[in-house]
This record gives sequence, C-alpha cells and structure tokens, in this order.
Amino acid sequence: MSAVSFRNVSKIYGTSVKALDDVTLDIPTGELVALLGSSGCGKTTLLRCVAGLEQPTTGQVLIDAQDMTHLPARRRPIGMVFQSYALFPNMTVRQNVGFPLKIRQRPQRMIDDRVEELLDLVQLRPQADRYPNQLSGGQQQRASLARSLAASPQVLLLDEPLSALDALVRHQLRDEIRRIQQTLKITTLFVTHDQAEAMAIADRVAVMSHGKIEQLANPYELYEAPATRFSASFIGNRNALELPVSQGRVRLGHALDVPAPDVNGSGRALVFFRPEDVEFSNNGIGHPATVENKIFQGVLTRLYLNLEHEGGLARLYADLPTRQALPLNPGNQVKIYINPNGVRVFAAD
Repeated sequence: MSAVSFRNVSKIYGTSVKALDDVTLDIPTGELVALLGSSGCGKTTLLRCVAGLEQPTTGQVLIDAQDMTHLPARRRPIGMVFQSYALFPNMTVRQNVGFPLKIRQRPQRMIDDRVEELLDLVQLRPQADRYPNQLSGGQQQRASLARSLAASPQVLLLDEPLSALDALVRHQLRDEIRRIQQTLKITTLFVTHDQAEAMAIADRVAVMSHGKIEQLANPYELYEAPATRFSASFIGNRNALELPVSQGRVRLGHALDVPAPDVNGSGRALVFFRPEDVEFSNNGIGHPATVENKIFQGVLTRLYLNLEHEGGLARLYADLPTRQALPLNPGNQVKIYINPNGVRVFAAD
C-alpha cells in the first residue's frame, strides 16, 4: 500500500496560473522521496497539498488510502518542517518539542517521556532548556524536526529545511535527517532545489518542471539515464551542444559518433554529456581541442575547451583529477573524445 498518493492533482491560482498540472504519484510506506526543481516548479505547492495548507483545484490526495483532499490540516497525520524553523521564541527546546502533545491534552508523563526520546534522537538533550535565540541554525532545525515528530505522524514533510544553513552544517544535518528517517521508517517528502542534496538523501527523486513530474527514479538511474531534455539539463551539470544529425547519427569531429534514434531525418539534436565523460587521449586518437581556461576545484580541476569541427566551434568543459590537470594550461592543445556511454541525445525542436 502507498502511504501517500496523488491522483491527477492540479492547482490553478486565479484563472490561469497552473502551479500543478495533473500530478499522479505513489509513495510507498517508509520511502523518502525528494521533490526536486527550480523555484516556481510546483514542488512546495505539492507538499502543501499533502499538509492541507493548499486545496487542489482538481484531483485527490490520499494518505494510507484515506482521502485527505478536503480534511483540515490539523486533522491530517503529518508532521512538517519549514525552512524558517518556526519555533516559539518564548519556549525552551523542551517546551517547543512537547507543544504538539500539550495541545492534544496528552498526560504530562507521556509528554515528558516522548520529549526525552526525541531529544536523544536529534541529539539535543544538552540544549533542552535553551531558548531558540540561544541555538545555532542547525540546532534550531533539529528542534523543529523533533517537534514535527512529537505526535508520531504517518508522514513527514520537509520544505527546504536545509537551505538557510551554511554548507558544513547543511551536509551534517542532511545525513542526520536521513539517519532519523531510516530509524523511524517514516514516509517522507523532502522539497529541495539542490540536486546534490536530493541525490544524497532520497530513495527516489521526482524532478519537477512547470507543475509536472518530468521523471521519477532512484538517484543513480536519474544521474545515469535522464529520460527527458529537462532532466538531462537539470541533473549532473552536463555539457549541452546542439548538433546536426546526418544519416541517423550525431558527430562531433573525431570526438563523438553516436546514433540519434529519436531525431527524424536530418534534423538537429541536443546532445548532453557530463564533464567526466570527456576523456583525454594519450595516443593521439580523438579530436584536437584548445584549453581556454582552467579552474581549480580541489580534488578536481575544470578545463574549458574549444573544439573546432565542420559545424563550427564547440565550447565544452571537462573535469580531471587535479594532479592530472597540473601540466595543462590555457592555450595548450589536447586530443579528446567523449565516452559514448555517457551521452544522451534528444531532438532539438
């Protein structure tokens, strides 16, 4: 049984702004699904439809096969974490975490026991009697997460929970959220615009654009085999070149020669490939290219390359281990080829 199901959900604001466009999605119990996309793609609107903070214009939202579409937010079995922490400033961490149980009029002993359990889970027991303004951003978000779990919800909703944190804390808390989710086996929707974050935390990633789900897949499949032009452009930091198709194939000098099965006749194709799929030849095989620029990135160095071919000038970039890239400098001539296994081809029109 799916813990959360969307059935042909659309959301239209006013008369013409379609935030969600006929979304159908099933999320099994215990799975973490990341809703990934740029600002305005509909990911937060979809999350808010589960929470009861938005009403779908058409379609249904179900939790454990029960129709939640018209149920008030307060009666839904969900916990929600916001980007802004949303902690009560006049309450300690302990009081914030226990608040959902207090308003449900649970016995005080039950509240105390549950709060202690959650403080241990999010590793905030030493900060239990501090107020929000005495906590770091990461600690405030841990407290918010604990509070969202206090009433033992069936579904956990996280709306960009890490975007306000600095990089180191963001990575640490991302891993902590995943650990807690797996410990509790709670069904989770995680909204983010950060593809690396989505890949690291999710069982499956739903890539969204213009209110639709472009692709739903596990992170490895999404990274290796994007199914649409948008997924290919959004995931993996790929090179993108528009090239002519001749006799059903796309060629880039001697660097690339791959079939273009989805392009009719002799049209044009959009060719996507990741920077690590650009390989440098040591035996003279490949196509000449000129190093235009070189950017140190730590373990890897990015090389920007110019490649002249019969169709004109192609500009692309490649990532090399920094030690391997040390001898290469702007102006140097190299021979490259593109690993065909990493290439994705789509019709340009």
